[in-house]
Amino acid sequence: MPFEKIQPEKLSQGVVRQIEQLILRGILRPGERLPAERELAERLAVSRPSLREALSDLQERGLLESRAGAGVFVADVLGSAFSPALIRLFASHDAAVFDYLSFRRDMEGLAAERAARHGTETDLKVIDTILQKMEAAHQKRNPTDEAELDAEFHLSIIEASHNVIMLHMMRSMYDLLKEGVFYNRQIMFKQRMTRDMLLDQHRAINDALQARDPEGARAAVSRHLDFVERALSDQQKAERNEEIARKRLDHVSGSQL
Repeated sequence: MPFEKIQPEKLSQGVVRQIEQLILRGILRPGERLPAERELAERLAVSRPSLREALSDLQERGLLESRAGAGVFVADVLGSAFSPALIRLFASHDAAVFDYLSFRRDMEGLAAERAARHGTETDLKVIDTILQKMEAAHQKRNPTDEAELDAEFHLSIIEASHNVIMLHMMRSMYDLLKEGVFYNRQIMFKQRMTRDMLLDQHRAINDALQARDPEGARAAVSRHLDFVERALSDQQKAERNEEIARKRLDHVSGSQL
């Protein structure tokens, strides 16, 4: 008969599985520090030796890393998503920007649709709370906080879709966006009119999600990213025109000497 005796699970394996789930679900993020050993052992209701065994296992598998004098951190598990050579290639070709936006339109539209269907009430509350923070940051002259919250807003929708593959893939893409690999988000938020329109678009996405309207949420994401694409295209044209105008000015100035 194909039966085997049930083996009792070691406490350390229970700890491993719990931390694995927190990393898998994106609750514990790369670079995040775990609580101190004593505090973590108390929270998990395990002995410190059992905890050490679990942390050692997770470090050996590359999910956690220990930093001397600083503690234990979630490893940069997203770091290998794209090679440095490919990242440099992305940054040096404008076509990558629009391919990136097209990819986001497809993936985030799907995520918004799934979030409207499968997101919990708490998921939707998280999204709404981030939007409220965006509205508060919108009042500031400096757009930095609003630009940061923009990324958080979109990632919270992906988290609410409850698809872990999509979550980790898109989080790695947003890390590149924050580093300015695809485009400078700060430029998008410089003009007041553009900031107003972007905020309205995020409100429309949130309204559809709170109403649990999957098709409306997907359409709102598409409209938002269509706008971003047009704005970036206009910006690139303006920069090219300015470059030509400067050359013309240099030529005219030189001919007058």
